[in-house]
Amino acid sequence: MQQQIKTYTNKHIWNISFPIIIGLLAQNIINVTDTAFLGRVGEVELGASALGGLFYICLFTIFFGFSTGAQIIIGRRNGEKNYAAIGPVMTQGLFFLMILAIVLFGLSYFYAGNIMRVMISSDVIWEATMTFLKWRIIGFFFDAFNVMFRAFYVGITKTKILTLNAIVMALTNIVLDYVLIFGKFGFPEMGLEGAAIASVIAEFASTLFYVIYTFFTINRKKYGFTNLKSVDLKLLGQVLEISIYTMFQYFISMGTFLLFFISVERHGQHTLAIANIVRSIYIVMFIPLNALSATSNTLVSNIIGEGKAGEVMPLVRRISRISFLIMLTCVILLCLFPKAVLSVYTNEISLINESVPSIYVISIALIISSIASVFFNSVSGTGNTRAALILEIGVLTIYTVYIYLTGMYFKLPIHICFGAEIIYFIGLFIGSAVYLRFADWQKKKI
Repeated sequence: MQQQIKTYTNKHIWNISFPIIIGLLAQNIINVTDTAFLGRVGEVELGASALGGLFYICLFTIFFGFSTGAQIIIGRRNGEKNYAAIGPVMTQGLFFLMILAIVLFGLSYFYAGNIMRVMISSDVIWEATMTFLKWRIIGFFFDAFNVMFRAFYVGITKTKILTLNAIVMALTNIVLDYVLIFGKFGFPEMGLEGAAIASVIAEFASTLFYVIYTFFTINRKKYGFTNLKSVDLKLLGQVLEISIYTMFQYFISMGTFLLFFISVERHGQHTLAIANIVRSIYIVMFIPLNALSATSNTLVSNIIGEGKAGEVMPLVRRISRISFLIMLTCVILLCLFPKAVLSVYTNEISLINESVPSIYVISIALIISSIASVFFNSVSGTGNTRAALILEIGVLTIYTVYIYLTGMYFKLPIHICFGAEIIYFIGLFIGSAVYLRFADWQKKKI
């Protein structure tokens, strides 16, 4: 009975979720700070940072997808109290992601220009985007470490470190953005390049903090860090069996979001600047949802590992209620004061006024996503990442058709294009609810 109380209390859910929220907030401060500062540099820089940033994130999500699969396995082993099996999962993941970072850096360095040349119609924006990416892709090497450390701490439900890491990462990025973008304290004014360099250094600071903290505070013997193989292909194969689907899932999902911005770019740099500002607000608003979704993912895996599959759905519904109430509060405030929020990103009146309709559209999407994201991440938490991938592909097919028709074919206003987010989350919720209600996921072994 005591374990049930621990599993179901809002306090337990919040204790895990809150540090994740703070950690995600720090990661997104990089995006918010870049957008806010570059919004005062120019529309070209703002648009280029959006396209370059999305290209980077598309590839970064492959790392994140792998770490999510590893997190599911770590959560399951934690629930089984098989702690010694956790460390090897993390270290094999690090070996794999470092190799992947080298590959993706090389491909981006030599071929990103050709890929973006096909997608971007404006020569000016293309050149600025490549200037940004030249520095930004260095971050692959640090993000490979960061996502695995995050998977480890979320998987074992010790998420308070994410708060400390968030402070380090956020402060580093804010200070360096100010110094390098505008050329303060004797540094040259680097603009777009300064934003990219600041982001990379902030990610390096995050990696360094994780390594030092883990070395001095974690019981390495308990978690199996003292008996490791340099390469364990069998274990890596087990991790990939789960992770391969989340890697594709996240990549395809973010790829379609990049497609959204490619379609908007055809409308001109002014519309692209609007889309980037709204995207930044959208991502910030999504932080509590991402945190609660990650909590749902890892707790579902932990509970199944404990042999208590019957407790999964009550837990999912409880987390969904918390998510809905938080998002409803945030959306009400956003819709009451949209121009005040937009003024953080730009002081151009036209950009602020023309962004307001899109704010209302994403607010509707956020309300729906508050439940849909929790349900969808619970599907992954059961270990059936293949089902999650199939569901994502189905929904994104409809999403892509909508983007093509509204953004490229009819070239409708930007707020109509953002309606794709509403369609996406409605489809995601329906598919996830049907799976959790009717599929035989309770005995999934990983």
